[in-house]
Amino acid sequence: MKIHRINPTRRWSDITVFNGIANFVEVPECEGVTDIEGQVAQVFKQAESMLALIGSNKSRILTVTIYITDFANVDRLNAVWDSWFDEGTAPSRACVKVELADPEWLVEMAFTAAAGEDYQP
Repeated sequence: MKIHRINPTRRWSDITVFNGIANFVEVPECEGVTDIEGQVAQVFKQAESMLALIGSNKSRILTVTIYITDFANVDRLNAVWDSWFDEGTAPSRACVKVELADPEWLVEMAFTAAAGEDYQP
């Protein structure tokens, strides 16, 4: 089975899709957003755009690995998380404390999702 890479560069692809399962990573991209709520909202907005590229949506997210720089922000992250996912659609997840590549980032998320049923690479 072929691996489909969306917007590949030498260092990464925006999304990789194999056998109907997509993987992608999102980091905050908006300058000036310094609080955890804003950064999580930005990551989710970007995730929605990536999901749309594969005919999918947030209800088809299977798992998320959350990389966070300070566990003191987990409750605030959870508030945004809980409001983003509809009841009964939250994926499995892990939350890991890390140092991220950009010191202004408070969060990074790695997503695994089912592509849309009609998705054709």
